[in-house]
Amino acid sequence: MRVIRSALFRIYIVVISVLMGWAAMPVRLFWPRYAMPYAKLWARFYLAGGRFWCGIHTHIEGLEKLPKDKPFIIASQHQSAFDTLVWMNLVSKPTYVMKEELLKVPFVGPMLKLTGMIPVQRAGGSKAMRGLLKETERAAADGRQMIIFPEGTRMAYGETVPLKPGIVAMARHTGLPVYPVATNSGLCWPNRGFLKRAGTISVVIGDPVQAKGRGEMLQAIERAWQNAQPRLNA
Repeated sequence: MRVIRSALFRIYIVVISVLMGWAAMPVRLFWPRYAMPYAKLWARFYLAGGRFWCGIHTHIEGLEKLPKDKPFIIASQHQSAFDTLVWMNLVSKPTYVMKEELLKVPFVGPMLKLTGMIPVQRAGGSKAMRGLLKETERAAADGRQMIIFPEGTRMAYGETVPLKPGIVAMARHTGLPVYPVATNSGLCWPNRGFLKRAGTISVVIGDPVQAKGRGEMLQAIERAWQNAQPRLNA
């Protein structure tokens, strides 16, 4: 049954992505200001499919900690595609820090650009960092809520990796609060393979971490993630 449900969910996603990809063309050409609401709708369809076909539900803890309609930075764990979707409708003006290659994906890439996402060359060195800070400044001025995955790649639940310093540079450059976010999305929505597992994905939002020294701030984010583990397991 799990295989059948996962397969039906995959078919659903392909159909939705193709249909909404084609329907996005007039939005891009004639109504670009509706690109963000359209992207939010696509994310809702995606997650709703996970609930219907695979029995994957979502529990959010600490959402009241986030300022309303103000810019801030989310430092989230990254275990699956779920993490790149859930914030689209949890905050008012989301923008993700993402790898630049995604802009080349047919249908999706042009919409990502219209919605104001922040592309980064992962091997771009100092030039990439300057570009990240420029886009961060733009997003802050526009009142956007920035979501970044400091691990730099998708990790299996329970695995760890040294965090990337981009989050520290963003916080220092803007002075915005950084909210660490822990999740167990990889348990229900694994990064590798198409099989999904029924259950509840927990997302735990911690208290803001102040922009301090590079090592100190990264350690504070890691501690916040670790402290949230009992609530994720519960």
